[in-house]
Amino acid sequence: MKSNVGGIDKILRIVAGIALVAWALMGGPVWAWIGVVPLLTGLINWCPAYGIIGLNTCPIKKS
Repeated sequence: MKSNVGGIDKILRIVAGIALVAWALMGGPVWAWIGVVPLLTGLINWCPAYGIIGLNTCPIKKS
């Protein structure tokens, strides 16, 4: 798996994921558990949907 999530995209995914999971843990609606998805994709730097549509928000590294 090549990383395709980076920068502000990664930060937003993690923050939104934590917020949704916290809401679910505090008695929010069941659908708030969907926050696990952006949280995990932000933490592992890879989004399967981005791979399918060919999107990449990671900075290009030059060697």
